[in-house]
Amino acid sequence: MKLSNIIYTLSSLWLLLSGFLLFPLGFSLYYRDGLFFIYIGEMIGMGLLSLVLRRLIKKPVELQIREAFLTVTLSWVTFSFFGSIPFLASGHIPNLTDAFFETMSGFTTTGATILVDIEVLPKSLLLWRNMTQWLGGMGVIALAVAVLPFLGVGGVQLFKAEVPGPIKDRISPRISETAKILWAVYLLFTVAEVILLMLGGLDLFDAICVTFGTLATGGFTPTNASIAAYPSPYIHYVVIVFMFIAGVNFSLHYWALRGRPQHYFSNPEFRFFLFINALAVGLIMISRLAKGDAFSEEFFRSTLFQTVSIVTTTGFVTHDYEQWPFVTQIILLALMLFGGCTSSTGGGMKNVRILVAFKFMGSELKKLFHPHGIFPIRMGERAVPEGLVLNIIGFIAMYILIFFLGVMAMTGLGLDIDTSIGAVAATLGNVGPGIGAVGPVENYAHLPVLAKWTLSFLMMVGRLEIFTVLVVFTRPFWH
Repeated sequence: MKLSNIIYTLSSLWLLLSGFLLFPLGFSLYYRDGLFFIYIGEMIGMGLLSLVLRRLIKKPVELQIREAFLTVTLSWVTFSFFGSIPFLASGHIPNLTDAFFETMSGFTTTGATILVDIEVLPKSLLLWRNMTQWLGGMGVIALAVAVLPFLGVGGVQLFKAEVPGPIKDRISPRISETAKILWAVYLLFTVAEVILLMLGGLDLFDAICVTFGTLATGGFTPTNASIAAYPSPYIHYVVIVFMFIAGVNFSLHYWALRGRPQHYFSNPEFRFFLFINALAVGLIMISRLAKGDAFSEEFFRSTLFQTVSIVTTTGFVTHDYEQWPFVTQIILLALMLFGGCTSSTGGGMKNVRILVAFKFMGSELKKLFHPHGIFPIRMGERAVPEGLVLNIIGFIAMYILIFFLGVMAMTGLGLDIDTSIGAVAATLGNVGPGIGAVGPVENYAHLPVLAKWTLSFLMMVGRLEIFTVLVVFTRPFWH
């Protein structure tokens, strides 16, 4: 493993990231919020650092698999560090722990916040906060693979290490073309939602920020009340549609845009994802009706909104779901673990893994009656390779283990059990709002410093799907 290859690749990623500071810089000029020199200073600083490193270090021929894993892990740590500088330099988040937590929450599309009053931030800073989510949604590295041709074969390793899901769809034989297509679809939906939200009465700034939070399934908004700040049913339904879109495999969107919408319903994971959404909405509505809530359009909309928001791990809020029956909170907690589909911007374990796990359990039950039988696990017409099944079962076991270790760590730091479970589920699943003292109308500001760093680590582990990060801490990785 060559450290020079890693540093050169990181410097290229930092250079790409610095370019996106042009957007908040432009908003800072327009709104005259006094942060112009912070953005320009960081752009120059990151740019010079990157160019000097690229000048001093020889360009790698290709990245090996271990170099790719370490590069991806370090890139997300350094993105969060560099991304936190505008918060620190402006004084709006004056300490590193909180600034790093907020930025890691952005890039990992978690949406957990330490901000008590979001609306006091300058608009350029709010835009940067939401832009970190939008960049993290499809992935900065995926963008780099699409636009930096020197990555070559190493780009395949980086793409596999960053893009979520056990199965990486290759729309094109070339991984760089696949990355370009996915980002193009992502951009198309971004523009579409901005336009639809503006037609609903939002100004350009709010429409952009809400769209960034929606398509990235991130959940940041420029308001304290999340989407509840926009009481329009039209706005809510637009956001619901795009949250659902963001939680679906983007490869399916590509084929649908190419005139093949049948790919949606021929995909087992999509059908399962649709079923889980419908089942959860039905169960939550029954629970609320049993408690005495009256059925209305607003009743249906709020149930649908919060269900889709949680299962896609977006984390937007229109209602305080902790006021609903307790069983609905259990349902929503389970949805946090399920998450979105593979190759979506959603977090969680991914529906394809849950579906394969259910099929695996069914296969094992059949073997009890037919011990010599062979019952392959199929996804549609294709049999799932045994190695992939074992990888999925191992991932789920590791996810559950990390979840319980995280809860133990939080309770050890003095948090009550409800808050511990909610905080770990919400950060590991990249959801944002949890239950207890980190519920939909609360924030993470009051947590101990060590808890914030632990949860920041869990956000990254969840976004990079565990193995990419944890493999770096194993002995074989370094030998």
